[in-house]
Formats: sequence, structure tokens, C-alpha cells
Amino acid sequence: MNLTAENRSIGAENFAAAIASPLLRRDFLMDGIRRGIRSGNGQGAFYFGYEASIEKPVRVGVLGTGDEGSVLIGAINPAFVEIVAIADIRPYNIHRAFHGDWYSEAALAARPGLLAKYGWKSEDEARRHIRVYRHYEELLENERQIEGVIIALPLHLHAPAAIAALRRGLHVFTEKLMGHTVAQCKEMARAARLARRHLATGHQRHYNILYDHAMELIRRGVLGKLHYIRAQWHRGNLPGNDSWQQPMPRSAKPDDALAGTLERELAAWEKKLEALKRDPKASPSEVELWEKRVAQKRAQLADAEIAESVKNWGYQDAVIAGIYRRPAIEELIRWRLWDRTSGGLMAELGSHQLDAASLFIAAAHGGKKQRPLSVAAIANRPIFPPDRDVESHVHCIFEFPAPGYNPDHPVDRLKKITVAYASINGNGWGGYGETVFGTEGTLIVERELEAYLYRTHEVGSKIRVSGTKERPQLELWPEGDPTSATVGQHALMTVTRGYTEELEHWAWCIRRNPEASDPEIRPRCHPEVALGDAVIALTANLAARQGTRIDFKPEWFDPESDATPEGRAPDLARYG
Repeated sequence: MNLTAENRSIGAENFAAAIASPLLRRDFLMDGIRRGIRSGNGQGAFYFGYEASIEKPVRVGVLGTGDEGSVLIGAINPAFVEIVAIADIRPYNIHRAFHGDWYSEAALAARPGLLAKYGWKSEDEARRHIRVYRHYEELLENERQIEGVIIALPLHLHAPAAIAALRRGLHVFTEKLMGHTVAQCKEMARAARLARRHLATGHQRHYNILYDHAMELIRRGVLGKLHYIRAQWHRGNLPGNDSWQQPMPRSAKPDDALAGTLERELAAWEKKLEALKRDPKASPSEVELWEKRVAQKRAQLADAEIAESVKNWGYQDAVIAGIYRRPAIEELIRWRLWDRTSGGLMAELGSHQLDAASLFIAAAHGGKKQRPLSVAAIANRPIFPPDRDVESHVHCIFEFPAPGYNPDHPVDRLKKITVAYASINGNGWGGYGETVFGTEGTLIVERELEAYLYRTHEVGSKIRVSGTKERPQLELWPEGDPTSATVGQHALMTVTRGYTEELEHWAWCIRRNPEASDPEIRPRCHPEVALGDAVIALTANLAARQGTRIDFKPEWFDPESDATPEGRAPDLARYG
């Protein structure tokens, strides 16, 4: 569709219908989405085409209930997924799994906890329904009635846990990144094929309706020829104030830079709670809030109980750069900071946005997924001391084939789409999002929740959304405040980020295709897709640490090939 001056002459309302109709591709979409929002369930059944219910929820165990595990617990639709067991080493994570995260309104909205999700009144009542294990292997060994597992463990455990579950005949949903190495990802894919079970990976943008709308814009040519994508994830983390460097109990590491933080906070919160209880004007809800916060802080301090025993579960003491002493409990609590347990910025953040870029580029090719051609990257740590061994800044440039690319043609070999990505700490300006540049327009997607579309035919000309949530209208707007150019929140409706939808669809695939034999009924981020995302992120890490350019090889993306960018062949025999 060309957004030319003629479109203006048909009137804003008709223009809105003209552009919205092909984007909202099912007649029942908007009504279905509204019903999904009102019910508190996902929107995927009304948009992606799976059924709005299944006859019986899939019984699952959750392996890892930390930050992301608790987000996934908060995202489940109980009509699709029944959690019957959880496993986590940390007392703090077990507490949050049941009670939710009360440290802020945003945290509680993302991690409401099992009590809120299932309507139980106390943890004692919840434990009559949910069995609790310390280690994931204990859960897998003892739970005979579960049908699948949700894995939100540190990255280095994704492959061992997933393969162990698959060998027990369980379906698997694992958080991103698929695995710690490309070899591990291929081992996971092979194990899933041999087990004839579904293996899904949590790249939730595959289930974000806003991203699907953006892809439709690109497919229909609204942006013209796509030729450049810029993405970033900037965070304001600084030494002493780093979301990846969580405080630990003082006894776990007395000389830590943040030692005593939790203890001081608990003392202050207990004092505030006592004052509220003595205040006749204090509301019961405010007293309850601070009771919940104090209980959560005490649970966080209870991690001191496992400071030595974590070595029994594979976590290690180490000295970083010959300077920084790291006890095993620190490797567990701050696992994203270490190469052995994490993939750093590219695995935790960049993988999501390179996945989004891949979706946009596939849309430019009519929906066909494209492999990247090359990546050049650098990585450094200009702000933080050697209290970690992952980098704090990563900058990458990828080349993807554009439509018409031909490596053997003297002219067409230059038809490429460039993707520039940066993830930094120390300055959060710009937040995170993706900007897609085409010859006819520019599309900006911010925080997975909002999108802006700008025309390039006329200086200052934009698409503007007007009207209400019930009756959205799109119109060409020649001038004005750029912030009014929102074409997002899928036509002004509330956007969900895709967590509920990806779990619903995984459960639906299990019920409709239990042996994973029908390729038409499988999760959108199945092993071949997730492997591709992992190859992109992990190869970028290699290039960044070498400070060089790497050309991608097609066999790296083939789960049946033994070739990997790190040079280690997959071998399922390693898992016994």
C-alpha cells in the first residue's frame, strides 16, 4: 500500500478502514482481543488462531522461580497450564513464587505469585497443591504426573535440564536463550526430535501482536524497500547500582561492595511497619503492603542459609582477573555476570532484539526467514571494575540479504540489509526498541508496547492514530508533535508482551499434537527458529570478544549438522 496524497481525499475514517482492514486480518479480531483483555487471559487465541480453551490444563513443573520464572508464573492462564511443582535453590525465589514481588507496583504486576494466580489464601494452602523441591533434578526424579516443564534456570542449565526432561517424555518450554552454546542448542533440538516432544523457547516477540502488525506493514510495502534497522537496549546501571548485581546477605560475603544493604533495608522497613501499626490513621492495605515487603526482605536474607551448600549443586568459587574473589553463592545470585553461567548482554538482551530484526527482515522477504551473512562487533567494560567477566557494552553490525541479493552478481551482491545493535550500561537514554528504515517510511517500536510510523514522501508527514480505544481511526497528519504519530498498541488496544500467548500456544500444541508429529501444530519459536536466534547472538559474542568480523555458515543453523561457530560438535552422549 502506498500512502500517497490520494489517500487523504477519501477521508480519515475511510482511510483508517482501508489501512486497518488488512492489518487486522480476521473479522473477529478486535472483539476477540477485547474479550481476552476483559477476561485477563491472553490475546493469542483470537489473533494467532489457536483455540480459546483446551479440555484439560497441561500439568507442569517450573524449574527456576527467580526473576523470569516468576514472570512466567504470573503470565500463565490456569485454563491452559496447571503448575503442580516448583524447584529453586534460593529461599528468596521460593518465597516470591508463592507470594509475588511486593517491592513495587510494577514488580507485583509482573510477578503476582501463585497465591494470587490460583486464589489461595496462604502459603500452607498453596503447598497442598504445589510440591516444592530444592533442585530441578529432584523434581524431575519425583514428579511422575507432570506432562511438561517450564525452565527459567540460569543459561548454562537450559540444555541439561531440557534434555533430562525430554528423555523423561516431557514437553519443554525454556526461557531464552535456547542454550549456552550452539552445540548445546543442537543437542536440545535433537533430543526433542528423538523424544517426539515439543520444545519451545521464550522469544515472546513471536507472540506480540504489535510486532505482527509491524511485520504486516513491511510485507505490504508500507515502508517501501527495507534497508536498515537500528536497535538498542540502553540501561543506566552503574557501579553500586546495577540490576544484575543484586545485593546478598552480609554473611555470604562480608567484604562485598553492597554488604549490609539488605540488613539496613530490613531494619528500616521493620521500623516503618511498626510505626504504621501504631498509627490509627494507617489503612489496613498500607499495613499489609509493608508486612509483605518485610516478609520478602527476610526471605531474601534467608539466602545466607545456602551459602555453602550451593557448591553441592555445581556453583563455584572463583577469582576473576586475579583480583576479584567470588564465592559460589555470588555466582548463583549474580549469574548473569559470569561467562560460565551466562551469555552476557547478547544472550539476555540482544537476542530478543536480533530476533525482532529477523522477523522484520523475513517480512521484507514475504515471510521467509533469512540467515545473516556476517557480523562485526566489539565489546568492552569501560565503567565497571573487574567484579564480573561479561562485558557492559556490546556494539554489533550485521548484514542480512535484501530481496534480490545474489552473492555471485557484481551488483546484486551489494543488496543487503544492515542491522546495527548496541547494548550499553551507564546511560539509559533512549531505553530499548527497534527502528526500521524503508524507502517510503520509518517504523519505531519502543519497549515492546508502542509503535510509531513516519512517512518520508513529504517532510513532516506522518500517520496519526485518533479516536478512542473502541473506535480507533488512522489519518495522514502533515505536521505536528511527533509523539502523536502513535500507530501502536495494536490500534489503541492494550498490548500484552506475548508471555501469556506463548505459554497458551505451547499448551495447546501439546493437547492437539502430543507427539509433535504434525509440523503445522507446533510452537512459533520451535527448535529451528530458536537455534537461529542463538547462532546470531552467540556468534556476535565471539566476534565482539575477538574484535573482528565473522561470516555466518549455513550449516551452523542446521540442527543435524555438527558444525558450530565455537568449534565444538554437539554430542548427546555427554548427558549420559
